[in-house]
Amino acid sequence: MSADGYLAYGRQEISEADIEAVARVLRSGFLTTGPEIPAFEAEFAAYTGAAHAVACSNGTTALHLALDALGVGPGDVCIVPTITFMATANAARYCGADVVFADVDAATGLMTPDTFKAALERAGGKAKAVLPVHLAGVQCDMGAIHEIARNAGLKIVEDSCHATGSVRADGGMAGDARWCDAATFSFHPVKTLTTGEGGMITTNDPALSATMARQRSHGIERDPSRFQRTEGGHEPWYHEMASLGWNYRLPDINAALGRSQLARMGQFAVKRRALTAAYREHLARLSPLVTLPGDPAGQNPCRHLMNVGIDFEGAGRSRADVMEALKARGIGSQVHYIPVHTQPYYRALYGEQRLPGAEIHYARTLSLPLFTAMEESDVERVCAVLSEVLG
Repeated sequence: MSADGYLAYGRQEISEADIEAVARVLRSGFLTTGPEIPAFEAEFAAYTGAAHAVACSNGTTALHLALDALGVGPGDVCIVPTITFMATANAARYCGADVVFADVDAATGLMTPDTFKAALERAGGKAKAVLPVHLAGVQCDMGAIHEIARNAGLKIVEDSCHATGSVRADGGMAGDARWCDAATFSFHPVKTLTTGEGGMITTNDPALSATMARQRSHGIERDPSRFQRTEGGHEPWYHEMASLGWNYRLPDINAALGRSQLARMGQFAVKRRALTAAYREHLARLSPLVTLPGDPAGQNPCRHLMNVGIDFEGAGRSRADVMEALKARGIGSQVHYIPVHTQPYYRALYGEQRLPGAEIHYARTLSLPLFTAMEESDVERVCAVLSEVLG
């Protein structure tokens, strides 16, 4: 909460330990490409249960690196749910691939096995990869999606940018890469864990990990065992540009903040789950005008967003009016997301499309405040004000 009592829809929590972690790096000899990066990668891999983790500059570059390393390119198609941040689809376009948008469950906003199969049919045999999005921290049915994808010969990149700390029904942590080739994360300030800006890719494939680590730094290879030069190459300055990569590195300053935040992920997850439980209790009194879909059986999400469904038509108020009224009473809100297939860029590429589940979801969705500095009294206040605003 800000000093004036305003509740944003999401915000970071920075402790004195976080500040000291960053200050320690500022006093050191490394601001980038230093020891904080491998340390953060090792700790994040251990947290998720994945074998490898590759740090990068943000969640978008994480998606791009993963698809590039998996060989996605011109002539390929990536299947992406239309309810997501546009970066999920854009990463495929960066690789020169086309996008087929999958519809979603109208209540949860998640791609389902059925909407995935429908998109796969529309891809016409050109699909190379699927990118399930764990919206708000609630995970897709990855077991079923994995089976469909593998039977069709597809690569799988989980967009887990909302899902740090979320646990599947099988007990696995988001990012353990059990059901995918790679999983991507974002550490933007409104996410559960922040590095300011930053991203991470987890995988159980050592070759994939090595490729992504090389590509994040201009495609430069520094491991002599991987040099293509047939003789020499042992000079201390020698390196090879093995492929065309990018500058997608994460600075040590950001990694130090991430490591400090990761040490508190257990606390963050407990608090977010407690706030979610409080929202369920208080929002139940506003049903059926306001709904918060139940979690999939067995899942234990660590929610990044409190994205509820509101029957604005039934309340006789537009979403814009409700948001303005909430803001006037000190409560922020946001919309996650405008269906990506309706964006002008994608309409120009693929024409008008009808994805009815996404249309219903978008018409009703509104994200209410959710961040770890909140208390249950803040949740009660949000719900009371929402009730008043909706009449």
